[in-house]
Amino acid sequence: MSSERPRNIHPLWLRCCHWVNAIAIAGMMFSGWRIYNASPLFDFTFPAEITLGGWLGGALQWHFAMMWLLGINAVVYLSLGVMTGRFRRKFFPLSVRELRHDVVQALKGKLQHTDLSHYNAVQKLAYLSVILLGIGLVLSGLVLWKSVQFPLLRELLGGYETARYIHFFCMSAMAAFVVIHLLMVLLVPKTLLAMLRGR
Repeated sequence: MSSERPRNIHPLWLRCCHWVNAIAIAGMMFSGWRIYNASPLFDFTFPAEITLGGWLGGALQWHFAMMWLLGINAVVYLSLGVMTGRFRRKFFPLSVRELRHDVVQALKGKLQHTDLSHYNAVQKLAYLSVILLGIGLVLSGLVLWKSVQFPLLRELLGGYETARYIHFFCMSAMAAFVVIHLLMVLLVPKTLLAMLRGR
């Protein structure tokens, strides 16, 4: 019988941030769809059954509540990710050659997930992209929330209406990531166990 202890893949702080993040993003997305429905950008609206808040005022309250939760959680996550060196170890180096190879392997259904402590190039790019999407959502969200208080930011983003489109497309990309992320968990369920137990 082996006495080797299971490796700790995800520290406690990361797991806590992950699950708080999941709750906050879901809350912001569902309430954001209700807010979008009040003034749609395109010729469609989201079904009321999958939105949060019941009406515009309620959706805004949910959105702002989740905004603070997500913002505080993001500061903790980014700070610890940088200070502990986890971002440097997990996300870098990232080369075009490695990315091209892993994308081809993924398309062939041959991308391996045997070592959960190591991110392949596709995962590295996906997680770095989510961080950038989060920044885009925050900046455009600030313009939508406090347009008068952030005139320079509003102008840098092309104005209030352009900020609405940026916010929508960043949200759409985030939603796509969530769907792919959940599909990957279904395909490799041990990743869920690792995020629950850390090992």
